[in-house]
Amino acid sequence: MADNYVLITDSACDILPEKLAEWKVEMIPLAYLFTDTGKEQLDHEEPIREFYKSMRDGRVAKTSSVNESRFVDAFTPILEAGKDLIYLAFSSGLSVTCENGKKVAATLQEKYPDRKIVVIDSLAASAGQGLFVYLAVQNRDSGMSLEDNARALEAYVLHVCHWFTVDDLVYLKRGGRISRTTALLGTALNVKPVLHVDNEGHLIKMTQVRGRKKSIRKMAERLGETILPESPIFISHGDCAEDAEMLKEILEKEYGKEVTLITWIGSVIGAHSGPGTLALFFLGTER
Repeated sequence: MADNYVLITDSACDILPEKLAEWKVEMIPLAYLFTDTGKEQLDHEEPIREFYKSMRDGRVAKTSSVNESRFVDAFTPILEAGKDLIYLAFSSGLSVTCENGKKVAATLQEKYPDRKIVVIDSLAASAGQGLFVYLAVQNRDSGMSLEDNARALEAYVLHVCHWFTVDDLVYLKRGGRISRTTALLGTALNVKPVLHVDNEGHLIKMTQVRGRKKSIRKMAERLGETILPESPIFISHGDCAEDAEMLKEILEKEYGKEVTLITWIGSVIGAHSGPGTLALFFLGTER
């Protein structure tokens, strides 16, 4: 029965805790710290506007995965209550969080042999992972069993499309995604990269254009080329709500597509992409 299992994810999905509570999905937070203080904080602990203000003021944030003890604390009460669970994990191509979740699941499966524990590597990040969670919720609420839901989700993995652009290249440089020379030259020429997450869950650069508006339009074009009929559409942003609304308007007016959800990019993803990041997610014929 669909009510005999719990959906659980981690905060890399960039769906706000109150929205996940509405969807009846449990969440395990990743953590970050600003290097000038060294004080670890959980994702969503600090108001998100304050987080981005700190980044714009020059503070550097570092992140950490969900460790095994946090998984034990999250999974055990569900299993003790006689429930099964599906954990929808942050991309293994970007974090060891999924691997840690699988290790704990294997250990707890031995302790609770009558319970079912399924870990699914979403190969997704930010609201792409959030979209994956949304699909799981729809399946559960339609009455799908744990097994059927898990099979359906595995079939979705390589169809969750991620397209995004950043406003400041310094964060991609800091994360080793581009060289210092490329960052300096790109900034001088107002070059904006358009990136996506590939079939292995890694972040890669696809193309680049001159200017912010062109980069936003390029993402919309990608959607127009590959989106599947009836696909939900999610947008996430790093404190650039006006640009998110611009993208939403382009999709509605020029492509006839309704946006399902606009959400913030959380602290852990935002630490690597920076303020002004804008991202678009949907189900496509291919990633």
